[in-house]
Amino acid sequence: MDSVASKKQLFVFYLLPEFTLLAFSSAIEALRLANMVLGFEAYRWRLASHDGGEVCASSGVPIRTESSVAAERQAASRQGRPSMVVVCGGLNIQNHSSKTLESWLRECRQNKIAIAGLCTGAHVLAQARLLNDKKCVIHWENVPSFVERFGSTSVRTGLFAIDGNIHTCAGGAAAFDMMLHIIRRDFGEDVVTGVCERAIVDRMRNSDDRQRLPFSPRVEEHHPALTKLIERMQETLAEPVSVDELMADLGLTRRQVERLFRNALRNSPARYYMKLRLERARLLLQQTSTPIVEVAFASGFSSASHFSKAYRDAYGCSPHEVRKVNRTLFPNAEIALGSDLYRLSETAVAYQS
Repeated sequence: MDSVASKKQLFVFYLLPEFTLLAFSSAIEALRLANMVLGFEAYRWRLASHDGGEVCASSGVPIRTESSVAAERQAASRQGRPSMVVVCGGLNIQNHSSKTLESWLRECRQNKIAIAGLCTGAHVLAQARLLNDKKCVIHWENVPSFVERFGSTSVRTGLFAIDGNIHTCAGGAAAFDMMLHIIRRDFGEDVVTGVCERAIVDRMRNSDDRQRLPFSPRVEEHHPALTKLIERMQETLAEPVSVDELMADLGLTRRQVERLFRNALRNSPARYYMKLRLERARLLLQQTSTPIVEVAFASGFSSASHFSKAYRDAYGCSPHEVRKVNRTLFPNAEIALGSDLYRLSETAVAYQS
């Protein structure tokens, strides 16, 4: 009985304004279902916020919390001490962090309490200097601006990362996978299988599974060489290399590579590479106030004029027009980190046309 009791854990979910409901609920549901499979309350949780009041998700759904930062700071040294603090981020993350929150998170680390960030929660952890020398992940839409701001962090492209007592997750359904790994660590594979069966989930994904294959249909598996080429493209967006260099050592001819791309992605390798670079530029324009010429260089363009022409050809408007319209229609658009970024850009483009 003592061994079972020692595995019981308490999670504190700290909700930031505009947090993403999918990531939060996925994490909670994994723990709830684990309790059902086990037949006892192995996992407990409580919800916290800055002042212990109501917090609205990015969808507008209000969630009532029961604890504040002040109360959690006191609980850290008492019986209610949590096993893990989970920071639930979402949109406009730079508006919602605070020195008080960051100090509390550092105290948690000093007290050997595990810390996790869901979705853009990694931004708060980085701001609190908890990701120094740690590998981490963040939602793919937020990678460009995150790297620009926290260049010393080791950002991965997987679903989640566990580095010591620091956990980060890309958000969305990946929060379920991260919690499954924690449950497997605590209670084994059979419990995870039971959780997946109840959640109608076919499998537990691994930490290094890709968040996405850009511009790709969701219904098919892809050739390993195709995935490798795309990874190399993503690693060299700021300093593009030739397709022949990218495909070196893959054992394929140029014609085979061209066929792979056209069959799976309906693009040539060169065109697909350009789409990745322009997507990076688009996200930087929306998420940061970086000068447009620096956005161009960060996206692999040697001149602002070449970048502007390529961007207009792809999206029907110039980088200057997108940034101007975004600032007019959405004053917080340059720091609106989260899953609504493409919707903002599409609205801005439609407004221009």
